Amino acid sequence: MNRLTRSIVVLGIALAAQQVLAAEPLEALVDAVAQRLAVADQVALAKWDGGKAVEDRPREQQVIAGAVAQSVATGLEGDRVARFFADQIEANKLVQYALLADWRRAGAAPAMPRASLVSEIRPRLDRLQGLLLQLLAASSVQRRQQDCSVRLAKLAGNYAQRHGNDAVHAIALDRALASVCEQ
Repeated sequence: MNRLTRSIVVLGIALAAQQVLAAEPLEALVDAVAQRLAVADQVALAKWDGGKAVEDRPREQQVIAGAVAQSVATGLEGDRVARFFADQIEANKLVQYALLADWRRAGAAPAMPRASLVSEIRPRLDRLQGLLLQLLAASSVQRRQQDCSVRLAKLAGNYAQRHGNDAVHAIALDRALASVCEQ
């Protein structure tokens, strides 16, 4: 399965994540984080094609500020939300750097459909932001439990195995979940 197909399949999990929410909010959060991370491949392609740098501080600050503002309705602490979304961005950049380096070594990016960074990818990331905030709020009890980091690591490992994530995407998922637990 190519990365675009995998991204489409993973994005389809959004509805399933909402259904799982009631039974296992922490697992639903891992699934939603993985959905956001799956978009990194398309971001990397757009940046490759446009000759853009991976780092985009103004956009990163905009995403974090938007998430913090949106989180007011959820009752989440703004600092925690800022850390969580900074982790999402860093994990996404990790995938981008790895893919761009692979493509430079190969001399070309893969021949696959491209999505527009501005009109398709960023709006998709913005939509996932609301789901992530909802799942952060719904998993607050689990995120405060003593075994949170162990459970989270197992959930992330299970996700990576079930979906055939390569090493870069598995590591990036761990990075994206770094500040989920509240101990």
